Amino acid sequence: MQLANRYGCQHLDFGHAVILFVLSLVEMLIDCILDDCGLLNISTHEHGNIYTKNMDFGGEGPHDSGDEHREHLRRKNILMSIEVVEKATANKIAQVFLRLVYLNTSSVFSIFGAGKGSCWVPFDMFMENAMDGRHLHAISSVEFLTELSKTLQVLNRATWQETFQALWISGLRLVQRGPEALEGPFPHLYSRLCMLLAIIPLSVATIVKEEVDKLDGGMVSAIKEELVSSLQILVQFSGLLSPPPATVHFANTAARKAAIVLSNLKSGNENLYGYSKDSSAIKAVGNMLHLIVEACIARNLIDTSAYFWPGYVVPLEASSQAQESPWSSLTEGSPLVELKDALMVTPASSVAELEKLYSFAVSGSEEEKLAASKVLCGASLLRGWNIQEHVVQIVLKLLSSFLPLDSGSDGRYVQHMPMLHALISGISSVDAVHILSMYGLVPEVAAMLMPLCEIFGSLPPSDHRSCNFEKASVYSVFSSAFLSLLRLWKFHRPPIENALSRHGVFVRSELSLDFLLLLRNSRSALKNLSNVSKSSIFQLDPSLQKPVYIDSFPKLRAWYFQNQACIASTLSTVYNRPNVLHVANNILKIICHKVPKDGILSVNPQSTSNSSMGSSPPPGVPEDMCQWPTLPAWDVLEAIPFVLEAVLTACAHGRLSSRDLITGLRDLADFLPASLAAIVSYFSAEITRGIWKPVMLNGTDWPSPAATLPVVESEINEVLAKAGVNINISSRPRSVMPMLPLPIAALISLSITVKMEEFSHLHGIIGQGIEICATSSSWPSMQIIGALWSQKVRRWHDFIILACSQSPFTRDNTAVSQLIRSCFTSFLGPLVDGRSCYVANRGVADLLGKTLDERARLVVAPGFLYMRSCRLFPDNNFVCEEILKVVIERARALANDCSSERPGHLRSDCMPLSAASSLVEQISSLAATMLCHAGGLNLIRLLYEHILPTLLLSAGEDKLGSAGHVCSLFEGYALAYVLLWSGASIWGVGETSPAYASIYTSKRQRIVDRHLEFMAKVMEGNIVLGCGETTWRSYVLCFVGLLVDFVPAWILEVKLETLQKLASGLRKWHKGDLALSLLERGGNKAVTSVVESLLGYAGAQFSE
Repeated sequence: MQLANRYGCQHLDFGHAVILFVLSLVEMLIDCILDDCGLLNISTHEHGNIYTKNMDFGGEGPHDSGDEHREHLRRKNILMSIEVVEKATANKIAQVFLRLVYLNTSSVFSIFGAGKGSCWVPFDMFMENAMDGRHLHAISSVEFLTELSKTLQVLNRATWQETFQALWISGLRLVQRGPEALEGPFPHLYSRLCMLLAIIPLSVATIVKEEVDKLDGGMVSAIKEELVSSLQILVQFSGLLSPPPATVHFANTAARKAAIVLSNLKSGNENLYGYSKDSSAIKAVGNMLHLIVEACIARNLIDTSAYFWPGYVVPLEASSQAQESPWSSLTEGSPLVELKDALMVTPASSVAELEKLYSFAVSGSEEEKLAASKVLCGASLLRGWNIQEHVVQIVLKLLSSFLPLDSGSDGRYVQHMPMLHALISGISSVDAVHILSMYGLVPEVAAMLMPLCEIFGSLPPSDHRSCNFEKASVYSVFSSAFLSLLRLWKFHRPPIENALSRHGVFVRSELSLDFLLLLRNSRSALKNLSNVSKSSIFQLDPSLQKPVYIDSFPKLRAWYFQNQACIASTLSTVYNRPNVLHVANNILKIICHKVPKDGILSVNPQSTSNSSMGSSPPPGVPEDMCQWPTLPAWDVLEAIPFVLEAVLTACAHGRLSSRDLITGLRDLADFLPASLAAIVSYFSAEITRGIWKPVMLNGTDWPSPAATLPVVESEINEVLAKAGVNINISSRPRSVMPMLPLPIAALISLSITVKMEEFSHLHGIIGQGIEICATSSSWPSMQIIGALWSQKVRRWHDFIILACSQSPFTRDNTAVSQLIRSCFTSFLGPLVDGRSCYVANRGVADLLGKTLDERARLVVAPGFLYMRSCRLFPDNNFVCEEILKVVIERARALANDCSSERPGHLRSDCMPLSAASSLVEQISSLAATMLCHAGGLNLIRLLYEHILPTLLLSAGEDKLGSAGHVCSLFEGYALAYVLLWSGASIWGVGETSPAYASIYTSKRQRIVDRHLEFMAKVMEGNIVLGCGETTWRSYVLCFVGLLVDFVPAWILEVKLETLQKLASGLRKWHKGDLALSLLERGGNKAVTSVVESLLGYAGAQFSE
């Protein structure tokens, strides 16, 4: 029958031969039926099963002979063939064979499922988590949101319309939660709008493209129609569509664009999208829907027919003519330099305008190049949502034009120093860094900044006493590039300390420079920088995609290893580089010039001042104690740790006053701002050692927080209480003077001296240092730090309270436990006497909070506080166990709600099982999302390999399955759902993009296989359980059923031996259908096992 050739099989084993034989018989019978009916098969394999009616238009058809007997036989033959096909396909074994064909040749078939889904909270929590600017992301939010959307569409059994609608609504809620009135150094409203108007549309575009590639003909238009429907239905959510005050102008501009098109159509103007003199008088009222629609039109997701939706355009009587955009003037030929200020505050509206600006940046005069660089990093980068991915690519393309470094090219960099300074400063703001992180470009930016740090850190500066961030100089460019680079990874974190769980598994996922370079190089190898680069017309030069290694930058490498050494241990008393000690001593004499000569400090305590400074200094180190050394920045940075050790030790022993210490550090930071990195790193490391005594904050030697500390502590307690956490953050008596360990006191005092105009450059460094100091010290210091800062910047008061409210969770597991339970209560409602209590206020709005009212006191929802604090939890293993404990409690409460063991007059209150099943999914989706954000991939690995198996093996009074039969059933179901949702949220449900797979999906196969192997060993009796049998059976059956129904791609990756063991155990439980379904989805490797088991089963029945 030539089955191998007919069906394109290279290797045909016994199992494949059997199922293809059955398929061929069914196909031949169907072909005979169609042939007898007059439908001729053109070519099954070449033309996709297309049949045509066999007609003879000349009037002589094949059945027009008049032979009644032949016609009778033909009809009888059709009926007999249909009966044979019906009987063949009704056989259970034949059905399994045909299903195996379908599952293993999915490209031949296409399906489009629909269903109902309600668990969309992972969207909201992911988006809120992405707004935390303290933690940068190694992968694009576009890619992560794309995979999350595909996962939730499958798990919720939802249509794409429902999925897209959930995305838009979550994005709108994110914007409405935007703390616009909350001032502080964190990503503001523009980052939230970037998520709604750029990241979500790009994710939708990726999904639509993938679906179009998979579907045929009418199905393509179907998914586009679903997208349009998801947008049109948003008009029902009028409360979410109200634009924040800062976006009213943009919304009205988007609505005006549609009004102009309608006006041109009405007036008969052939150019519907052109502006005329009359257009300046047209105005319209816009909302968030208009901004979303324009974002979709800009990415070719929908067309301008959206302008004609009913009620889309709401005209407004124009009181004045609309002002012309400065970008129109630029494209018409107006000078760039004259328009610079206006262009910096007005985002570009089209790619053509960006191309015009890019031409100035590449081939314009020096003045035009500088202006173009500043404009690119202005409003277009922060607020040009419709073309933001193009702006990001242009900025990086322009920055990359200075790469790679060529030997002897220092003059080129000095010549273009103003332009480089503008670009680096432009991408260094809090919002800009966060937006680059959302686009997943942190590794690429790091790779571009490294050579700039290397070259400018090696250049000697001009003679100067201080460095101004606003002016281009060797030190300012180096400091901007260096501090920007360090903000992209946790430079002050110890490489191994605080990274191991009690199981010896890494559970923290802090970015390191090594990891960033590895990720960047792997992306280049995949030729897949990000989804953004694929959707943008701008591409980086292929020559710039070569691997980047830290060994290529010897100066940076030397500092990198020195920094790690300083973090890991104290400075060595023996240092064999006298040049560095000379530089350190010279810096000491300058910053401590008020110290009497007989008490002059030295980095070498064994030598006197005469002997330490008596030898001739090395070249470049001046003798004049008031003259800063004109040395390359790397040489200065290498000496700074020795300076810091000397001044901190002198201050601790009373030889240097606190005022002189802070003044000296401030002078050092003014001279070389990059030195702040060394200061933060050194102080952060020293506080972890616990060797420095606390100092009294008396207002004389050190600043005093006494004026605001009681208010700050009271407000922190109030915020925590409203989030469901009732603890006392202050353990000291009111009469005791506040104290801080010396390194923290020095760092916070130094941070208070920073000028506000410099803070956007320095906050990422100082803020990280204060955070690590506060979380690494056992001393309760965060409220004191908050009180000091609230005295300096009163308008940041609410931001400071919010930041300080996160500190208890860094060391107190009781607070963590209360917060976790509060999250479940706010989302699902409280538990009363072991039963669910339903209240009106619950769901996403109560979990993450609503719009922040400027007139209201600071109210922080528990889910919002969890998302801001979860990365700081001291023990992620505890977090996982606590979440599972709450899940079990909730499962038992559902069992009680469904139980029929009630008095007769109360049974009408029993919850239907369908409602209970839906609530199990909601509980599981929340639990899984909380786990994923707390510990990421490594915590989910722990869940599969250690925590959940340990829970099932544990015995005791509170063991699983000890609360009754119904409760045991619900326990197993809930745990199975949590496990599946957790894995799917991280790994995806099927094939993922190469960049996503390299970080997440590649770990899936081994982890899932290990867990299924554990299940198989228990079923074989090789491992003794501690939990109840009912809980175990319900867990196994539910988890395997979920694998079969939702994530069959996972089963394909599992070893055949594991699947066979698991199927054998299921058959012993008389779950043969589930065992068959499991093996059917094992891919080609499992076909023979399925066939043999079925034939063996049939043979056994026949013998009976």
